[in-house]
Amino acid sequence: MRKIELEIIALSHSVTQSHSFAVVLGEVGGSRRLPIVIGGFEAQAIAVALDNMKPSRPLTHDLMKTLCDTFEIKLEYIYISKLLDGVFYSNLVCKKGEDLFEVDSRTSDALALAVRFDCPIYVEESIILEAGVEADPNEENAVTSAEEKQIAELTSAPSSSSNYNEMSVADLQVQLKAALDNEDYELAARIRDEMNKRKSNS
Repeated sequence: MRKIELEIIALSHSVTQSHSFAVVLGEVGGSRRLPIVIGGFEAQAIAVALDNMKPSRPLTHDLMKTLCDTFEIKLEYIYISKLLDGVFYSNLVCKKGEDLFEVDSRTSDALALAVRFDCPIYVEESIILEAGVEADPNEENAVTSAEEKQIAELTSAPSSSSNYNEMSVADLQVQLKAALDNEDYELAARIRDEMNKRKSNS
């Protein structure tokens, strides 16, 4: 396994879904980019830390950072280890004393913590080969047109359950899991409605 180091390039708002955002990660010393769709809360948590803003009350990720500091736990790096059915899986690699241990984490939460701990971000190379895009050196914007297209594809969703008519039950279950993992409960409800409709008709 080869780990590629990434850095946060930009946060982008989805033009297809009002509550969806994407964080664009760029290869350190390279031209590859990796857009990852995240929720609005996590986008806010990342933006607050990137801009060094100080909320009047600590956000959840600020609280986690304070807890780790209090108990002398250091976040060494985060590792985006797997991409399954469009969902990225990550680990927090932490150190306490001489002991290293890994904690499973949603990628959006891991990124929000990485900014606060100022720690490296790594990805399994096979993931960036599968889901990454090459940055266009002629485009000066932080988010290139290729990335905008990919973000639109990642965040686009059917507007009603009628769009699920041609999907198998197995495909619907995959879509439901992805929606729940991304905390898109509105989409999950539409998928469940379609599944329940099929059960009642069977």
